[in-house]
Order: sequence, then structure tokens, then C-alpha cells
Amino acid sequence: MKHKIQKFGLLAAGAGLGVAISLSFNAAADKSAEANPLPVDELRAFTTVFGLVKQNYVEPVEDKKLINEAIKGMVSGLDPHSSYLDADSFKDLQESTQGEFGGLGLEVNMEDGLVRIVSPIEDTPAYKAGIKAGDFIVKIDDTPVQGISLGDAVKKMRGKPGTSVTLTVLRKGEAKPLVFSLKRAVIKTQSVKSKLAEPGYGYIRVTQFQEHTTENVAKAIEALYKENKAPLKGMVLDLRNDPGGLLNGAVGVSAAFLPKDTLIVYTEGRSADAKIRLTANKDNYMRPGSKADYFANTPKDVKTVPLVVLVNGGSASASEIVAGALQDQKRALIVGTQTFGKGSVQTILPIDEKSALKLTTARYYTPNGRSIQAKGIVPDIEVQEATLNGVEDNGLRLREADLGHHLDNPTDKDAGKAASKPEVKLEKPPVIKAPKLNASEPDSENSPRELVSKSDYQLQQAFSVLKVQQLLLQKQAPAAAAK
Repeated sequence: MKHKIQKFGLLAAGAGLGVAISLSFNAAADKSAEANPLPVDELRAFTTVFGLVKQNYVEPVEDKKLINEAIKGMVSGLDPHSSYLDADSFKDLQESTQGEFGGLGLEVNMEDGLVRIVSPIEDTPAYKAGIKAGDFIVKIDDTPVQGISLGDAVKKMRGKPGTSVTLTVLRKGEAKPLVFSLKRAVIKTQSVKSKLAEPGYGYIRVTQFQEHTTENVAKAIEALYKENKAPLKGMVLDLRNDPGGLLNGAVGVSAAFLPKDTLIVYTEGRSADAKIRLTANKDNYMRPGSKADYFANTPKDVKTVPLVVLVNGGSASASEIVAGALQDQKRALIVGTQTFGKGSVQTILPIDEKSALKLTTARYYTPNGRSIQAKGIVPDIEVQEATLNGVEDNGLRLREADLGHHLDNPTDKDAGKAASKPEVKLEKPPVIKAPKLNASEPDSENSPRELVSKSDYQLQQAFSVLKVQQLLLQKQAPAAAAK
């Protein structure tokens, strides 16, 4: 099992929707021609088209470019998360999971020929400038985005720290494009943040699942208990707008709150390597070379402390694995809004020394056998985000079910057709006044702010749920003692 988790949890997506993917240095097994005969007619059509383009296109085209573009088209037509990785793309993929790279601090994908902001990374140039999830980049410096690939767009935004780049952005509700002048910086993403929100109640935020996320969560738990100087009464695990990342990170964060060897997630695919079951065992989340269990010194009652997991439509993949595991194992209440619904596994298959294939090879399933794909996790208690001037602020938020060529959900054929209903829905969130935006100045909403904010409606409701749980436990304790 240990070699499988190492294979299935090393790398995560960089420029696209932050998604949990895996790394396999075993190329696809050779299949006999008898079992998989080559489609001769289709290959003949391909070579004919190749020849026609070489002969008749308005300008000469290199063979290498034609072949590379053909590969990209073949793979991208499968589903939104499979792609061809050239040397630069593969390097970007590695940098994003290691938590340090040069650029602006944006998680992006391609939608209708434009670069769409999935989420600005906290405490980065893009975040501080006021760029928001749902914005569309239409121009990078003087280059229109329409017609260029996502990889090329990312290359243009990345560069030497200290150099400048100008983004022209479309935003819902704005009559004119917004222009942001940004300076590139070394992006060091701190994936785990924590704070004692008030005596007895801890808060941990995971912004992305990276190489060190599991051990950093363990340290955060230890620090919260030490600062509180007594067992915690409750804890909030905030996974909002966490686009995912490493599979072993998701397993590790789940294992922090679950008994040893509890099932967290399993995958199903066509190949033997794509069928794995991952439990709360250190072999399934420790990085290669690590010896002592990250959770060896965490307080034992962290396995039973009342827990709320906070999610929204930007919580994807690895985030959904954690939420699904803790929900199915009845370990936590899930609060917020329905998650993104990215429930597939991508494996990196090397083509040669400089290129690789990121290919969807399996689907995730929660411990109870639910597929996350195109549905996501439905919260136990629905709490909508606060609205701006009475208008929902998530009008441009897309989910997996909205993406072209997305995989179907094998356990729920109606997944994605309509939002599922949560068990409980709290009162309508408050209306707040939208701040005036000046693209040349930081937006107060996206500027560095208090980690646990009193104006964060969803978070405050999560703590309210924890306190209700604590009251119920206090009432149940005397009755149990009497028996």
C-alpha cells in the first residue's frame, strides 16, 4: 500500500483548477495488437490531414508543432482535467505543489477562450490588488488572451520577481474592463493558517494541499491546544476556496481527526494501479523519508473534539475528499454551500524526458461509496455567503458539472442537474454594501485581513454550530453519568 500512496500523491495541478492528481512513472502497459487493434482508417485520415496542412497552410508549419497540437487536442477533448504537459508545463506543476514559484498568485482555468480566475492565492500580488474569483482575464500586457492556450497565458503572467505585468479583466457588474498593474513576486504559499478564535475554540484554514500540509496541520493542532492550555471545546476546519492538491495531503488532514485505519477514500479505474483504498494510516500520508508520525504528539482528544468543516463552491477535489470522509464517518458537520464536484484522479504518465501526459485514470469515492464527480459534497447545514447590495456575489462561479466534456457521476445520474438539498438551511445571510473599486488601489475586501473576521458570516455561523454542539454535549454528560 505504501508504494501506491507514494505513486498517487506526489504532484498536484498548477495552472488549472487545483486538483488532486497522482504521479506514475510506470508508462501505460503495452497492449497486444490483438487486444487493441490500431484504428487504421482513422490513422489514415490523420496522416491525410497532416499532409494537407503541410502542403496548403498559408505559412510553413513545423512537424513538431503540428504533432504537439494534435496531441493537445486529442487529450483535451477527453475531459476538462486531462492535458499534454510539455517541459514548461511539467515544471509549473511541480512548483505549484512545492509551495514556491514566481508570479502573481492566481489559480486559473480556461473558459470560452478566456482565462478565468478560480481563486487568487491569499497574500499575493493578485490577491492584494483586488482580483477576485470569477474574474475573466482578457488581456495580458498588450496580448489578447483569446486564441492562446492556458499554458501560454500562465507563462506570460509568470516571470522574474519585481517585474511588472498588466492584466485587463472583465467582472460581472462592471460596465468597463478593469486594468490591474501588478508586480511579480516570489509566491510562497502558506497552505495552513491557524488561530485560537476565542478561548476553547480553534480555527484551521487549509488554502491548498501541498507537500507539507499534513505536518503543518499537525503543528497547528498542537499549537492551538498549547495556547488554549486546556482541551478544546470545538474546532473549525476551513476549506473554502481550496482548489485541492496532493492526494496524500487530503488523506493526512482527514487522518488528523479520524481513528487509525478508518477508511478515507477509495478510487476505481480500469487499471490495477487505479484501484486503491486509503485509510488513516501513516503509510498513506507520510512523505518519503519521513519517519515519525506527524500526529504522534497531537492530543488524543482531537479525534473526538466537536468539528465543523466549512466549504463552498470553490472547495474542490482534495478538499472534497476530506469533507466527504469526515461526513461519511460522522466525524464532522459540513457547513457552507455545495462544493465544486471534481471527483476524478489524474495520473502523470511520462512520454519522454521532457514531456508527459496528465490523464484521468480513476474516480474518487467517499467511504460510503458516493462519487464526488459533478455533484460535490452537499453540506449538512447550508450557509450562503453574505450578499453585496442584495445581489449574489457568486454569479460567475462555475462547478464541475458546468465544464465541457466532464465525466458523469456513476452513483448519481442526476448529479449536476440541480443543486442537492442540505439537511438544514440557516436564515438568509445579511446584505453588505459593496466597496467602491479602484483598480489602481487594493480592494478592502481582498486586502490582508484578520484571519478570523467578525464580518465573515459563514465562519461565524460555523462557530455558532460548534457552540450548539457543546451545549448538547454538556446536557448529555449528566444523563450518561447517571446511567
